[in-house]
Amino acid sequence: MSKRDYYEVLGVSKSASETELKKAYRKKAIQFHPDKNPGNKEAEENFKEAAEAYEVLSNPEKRQRYDQFGHAGMSGAAGGGFGGGMNMEDIFSHFGDIFGGGSFFGGGFGGGGRSSRRVNRGSNLRVKVKLTLKEIAEGVEKKIKVKKYVECNSCNGSGAKDGSSFSTCSTCNGSGHVTRVQNTILGQMQTSSTCPSCNGEGKMITNKCTSCAGEGIVRDEEVISINIPAGVAEGMQLSVSGKGNAARRGGVNGDLLILIQEEEHPELVRDENDLLYNLFISIPDSILGTAVEIPTIENKVKVKIDGGTQPGKILRLRGKGLPDVNGYGRGDLMVKINVWVPNNVSKEERKILEKMQSSESFQPKPSSQEKSFFKKVRNFFE
Repeated sequence: MSKRDYYEVLGVSKSASETELKKAYRKKAIQFHPDKNPGNKEAEENFKEAAEAYEVLSNPEKRQRYDQFGHAGMSGAAGGGFGGGMNMEDIFSHFGDIFGGGSFFGGGFGGGGRSSRRVNRGSNLRVKVKLTLKEIAEGVEKKIKVKKYVECNSCNGSGAKDGSSFSTCSTCNGSGHVTRVQNTILGQMQTSSTCPSCNGEGKMITNKCTSCAGEGIVRDEEVISINIPAGVAEGMQLSVSGKGNAARRGGVNGDLLILIQEEEHPELVRDENDLLYNLFISIPDSILGTAVEIPTIENKVKVKIDGGTQPGKILRLRGKGLPDVNGYGRGDLMVKINVWVPNNVSKEERKILEKMQSSESFQPKPSSQEKSFFKKVRNFFE
């Protein structure tokens, strides 16, 4: 099932401002909030869908990529989107400020609100992937080796030696934040901040894992398979959710960002979804006509060149270009005819050319269109 347009999901126009996006997302989140729709799977999916749309459109870089390439530019068919790859707690943690600290109307629909504990997040990684025109035309699966932080196998990412060596933080009592009350000239002011003892996690490790020193992550290599869709372009950036650096102590992993680079083709030049090819033929071939082989991405095709073909003529081979990344058809192969003129000729060839030079058949004869154009130019200057 294809994904809905993100703007349609939030019910906003493509020119919507940051404020309008935030307002629209909050409205959708309240409508489909799981506390308001207990046990309703459809509402839960709509809630996740709205979170995914807002996560992309609220980020200027991701929004620009989405506007240019659509859904293919966000995931490259290589990993789920934000809403599909994260659970509810991740969404609340990521967009807690939208809900006013993780709950609606001060207390949440269920009355208890949600935890404001800090969730560790891994950093994103960026890699460059070079593709040939053939790979771009057909789409390709690439396996790349990435050096990054991965989950510690000894403690399963918890950071604790035996997996259960935790105690509730005594400073914040497990809430992850501390509240301070200060007396000012305007009266008492209450402020809330991340707990300095547990860094917002709400718990402390009593016996750290020796393999990762309590971090829950270690430096290693991972081979990652990436499915790159057909029609991608130079400079396009794809995103694989959750394949970046692992987060400390079981948090949310970062994303792997893939920057597309195109390898230069020896004969074909790309122009968006069209391909360009310069064909050189001899003077006799341009006069008498000939049949030539034209390279395409898949193979070579035979093309007939009519007699009397003028230099600069463009032949269009429909559907022989590149597919559109969003599935809107395929480009063409444009063949430009060039007539090759030799630098040196033999004495016999010169005699033939001199004879041809004086022949009436070889005198320039402008077409009716060209005559009409020259007449207009002459009238303009008179």
